[in-house]
Amino acid sequence: MGYEAVLSGYEKFDFEDGPWTRPVYRKGSGPAVIVIHEMPGLHPLVVRFADRVAAAGMSVYLPRLFGVAGRPADHPLGVATMLAGICIRREFNVWATDKASPIVDWLRALARKAHAECGGRGVGAVGMCFTGGFALAMMTEPAVVAPVLSQPSLPLGSNNPKRAAGISASPIEVACAKRRFADEDLSMIGLRFYGDPFVPDARFDTLKREFGDKFEAIELDPKDAAPGPLKHPHSVLTVNLADDGPTKDAERRVIQFFKERTAA
Repeated sequence: MGYEAVLSGYEKFDFEDGPWTRPVYRKGSGPAVIVIHEMPGLHPLVVRFADRVAAAGMSVYLPRLFGVAGRPADHPLGVATMLAGICIRREFNVWATDKASPIVDWLRALARKAHAECGGRGVGAVGMCFTGGFALAMMTEPAVVAPVLSQPSLPLGSNNPKRAAGISASPIEVACAKRRFADEDLSMIGLRFYGDPFVPDARFDTLKREFGDKFEAIELDPKDAAPGPLKHPHSVLTVNLADDGPTKDAERRVIQFFKERTAA
């Protein structure tokens, strides 16, 4: 099985919607949570987080959007995969400050399928890094009730003030999320390490300004991170997640949030 061995406990299926077909890995029972992997792909530490969500009594859906499923994040080809994902694929808006990536339409359709299969109040969704903002844009799908933005890194280009403050969601998507948060008593979580150059202060300032107390910001001291390959800690729920301390508390909070929001 090669790298996919780390996903041996998952059922694999291909999901098609619109112009895109992607493999999805499913595990567990109970309400659904979609775990959208970070760069460079669906690596073992993303799977570890998904395993913990499943162990807490939920069904996890792991779509593979790019990269090689199960390949470690520190594999030498990871950088090449990242460049291909950024520069070649048309499914992603890397620079746009006021629109989501086209692949979010496919993720919304996956959320509808997951809710139909698993029931509950709705579906949780967490995006990470490159996909961090996708969970917010998915809120235009009524099935999505628990969005989590972990180190949301789009749009790229933090040296540009407009991009630094951007959240990769259109005004329509932001307005829809605000309305649903108010009407359905929903909220969302955002996570980052202070000083992360990929997640500027201005981006979280925008989220706090737009969503007020409906946005729960979990901002962590880099000294509490587990060591990783980057100079500055970045991946809150995966690479830089320590076995105890504030990052572990953040993981517990996210899993509890999913349980609270998705249960019928």
